[in-house]
Amino acid sequence: MQLTAGDVALVDASRAATYLSRHRSVQWLSLQLPRKSLQSHLGVEPQARLGRHGTRADRLLFNLIREADTEAAFSAGELYMQLAIYDLVGALFASSNPSPVSCSTDKLFARICGVIKNGFSDPDFGPHEAAVAARVSLRYVQKLFTARGTTCSEFIYSLRLDHAGYHLRRRALLGSGQPLSQIAYACGFRDYPHFARRFRNRFGYPPGAQAGYHQSAGDGIVRVGTGESASLTHDIQATTP
Repeated sequence: MQLTAGDVALVDASRAATYLSRHRSVQWLSLQLPRKSLQSHLGVEPQARLGRHGTRADRLLFNLIREADTEAAFSAGELYMQLAIYDLVGALFASSNPSPVSCSTDKLFARICGVIKNGFSDPDFGPHEAAVAARVSLRYVQKLFTARGTTCSEFIYSLRLDHAGYHLRRRALLGSGQPLSQIAYACGFRDYPHFARRFRNRFGYPPGAQAGYHQSAGDGIVRVGTGESASLTHDIQATTP
């Protein structure tokens, strides 16, 4: 893949990658994204490719990476910043020539995702409630998510777990001692055992494990890095020269 200044490429970090340049002064900026979180937010399996150049999303993402501290991880308190990054990456790597039908479908899917992001913290909220709020049939909602390699329920649980991860890291940093069951309910889980099981499956450690709150490679953390070569410690990278 040949890149020019300002280009953004999505790279699979599970495969070795080498960045070459004729100019010694070139600087590569990389954004390391956990695959599961990115897939959940985009609704599709991320594929390594070149993004659209010269778009507003391109400029916003570039400026965000450039102005961030080198090798800094966005803190748990910046959850919405992480969501904004996923939206920018989605805008960059969306189809560059969609048909009118797919464009309409994508807009509907984005609207449904917005409805879910507003309601996932309610334990009574599920695919049916999302369909009612979006004014479409439950079957069509399920069809839209299946076409993107996931399910509506898994997307809802992904958002709940991301939110729970934020609250648990905040709890650890502040030493608040907030009951874990209270956090689970606030994030949309009706009972703690179910929450604990899903949390362990997602992050690899139980909600009460203090060490888990400070893992730099956590599944919900976006990291920024700079340098002539990019570190491949996460699953997906958005890289720009």
